[in-house]
Amino acid sequence: MAVFLVTTSLLSAFALSCVRQDRVLFDAVDVTLAAGELLHISGKNGAGKSSLLRILAGLAMPDEGEVLWCGEPLSHRQPHSDFAQSLCFIGHLSGVQPQLTALENLEFWQAAFQLKQADPYAVLATLGLAGLEDIPCQMLSAGQQRRVSLARLWLTQAKLWILDEPFTALDQSAIKLLQQQFKQHLEQGGAIILTTHQAMEQQFPQSRTLELVYRW
Repeated sequence: MAVFLVTTSLLSAFALSCVRQDRVLFDAVDVTLAAGELLHISGKNGAGKSSLLRILAGLAMPDEGEVLWCGEPLSHRQPHSDFAQSLCFIGHLSGVQPQLTALENLEFWQAAFQLKQADPYAVLATLGLAGLEDIPCQMLSAGQQRRVSLARLWLTQAKLWILDEPFTALDQSAIKLLQQQFKQHLEQGGAIILTTHQAMEQQFPQSRTLELVYRW
């Protein structure tokens, strides 16, 4: 039986492997993430980046290995544990309800996930969506829908952000704004794991890259 040492890491993972449709996406992957750190998961399409994010978020089980939050295996935690309350996961899809307006989406997230009771109008204005609050999201552009989705990062109090291609469909001004929000979150003791194919213009003092190699 493997023995895992408790460290100062918020999130740690040991010897992770993932198999999909008889193909090994990755194996023997170790991850450590402390407060104030940003981890960039890189690799070609099909290398298993999204699969690794879902495993680290506790949304999927690895074929081998273990993920720990503050030294305790996720497999030992209940679905509504402190880890779930400490996590903000935003996948490659926006997660926005298209029939609802931008304002209604934010109000729903605030009620459902006990997010900060900040002024949703002010949050949407910060993201360049002033005047679009009452328009159904299905009528917004892909970039505007993405901004609605990312508004959760201005509302959440979660310590760990796991983000799959957060810059998708965003223009340069929105990318800069989002990276500034990353910086503030890290300075406040948060941690971020993300995938992105775009260059990071903002410099993060505690930033590392984990590259997954595509396997045939």
